[in-house]
Amino acid sequence: MISVLVVEDEEITAEANRIFVERVPGFEVAGVARSGAEALRFLRRRPVDLILLDLYLPDMHGLDVCRAVRAGGLMCDVIAVTSARDLAMVRSAVSLGVSQYLLKPFTFATLAEKLSRYARFKEEAGLAVGQGDVDRVLGTLRGPSELPKGMARDTLDTVASQLRAHPEGMGAQAVADAIGVSRVTARRYLEYLVEVGVAARIPQYGGVGRPELLYRIPMES
Repeated sequence: MISVLVVEDEEITAEANRIFVERVPGFEVAGVARSGAEALRFLRRRPVDLILLDLYLPDMHGLDVCRAVRAGGLMCDVIAVTSARDLAMVRSAVSLGVSQYLLKPFTFATLAEKLSRYARFKEEAGLAVGQGDVDRVLGTLRGPSELPKGMARDTLDTVASQLRAHPEGMGAQAVADAIGVSRVTARRYLEYLVEVGVAARIPQYGGVGRPELLYRIPMES
């Protein structure tokens, strides 16, 4: 059984998370903590495999709990649970060893999928023969980075690179000309970057008629 510590300050949500976790085969809830300090006290007494960690706690930020866990030499994994959609926070969480990120509100099916991936990740054992083995194991944990049908990862990366190279923003036609695709194709990739929160859409006024839409990636992204 994979042991889980649920860390959540809201009583009803904590109970719901406990019930959700225990509905997934192979998982058991070792305890429920309502604050960061309570979680750290629990972990000193009883290490667990996985922490389901709310980031906004009454006494400290969840990322500070992660720092204390790592400083204490505890090797438990963390799934961060939060309503925050701040990409800078996501990067900080990853740098502290958070393996997965779960946005509130979520359904049982969403949590079950995350836990199932984690269980498969835990089952992987042995020595990596090559890069493919490492990628396969990490892919099991993080899940496939699937794009919408008809979109290619290389093209998406190229579009994003163009925006980073032009912090003032670019229109769809400018991106299309720069990478050699149609305006419609460029617009589709740009809108996808906006949809997932990587890029921002900015109306550019000054001409006659409808304003041109510019797309840019904020410097902190």
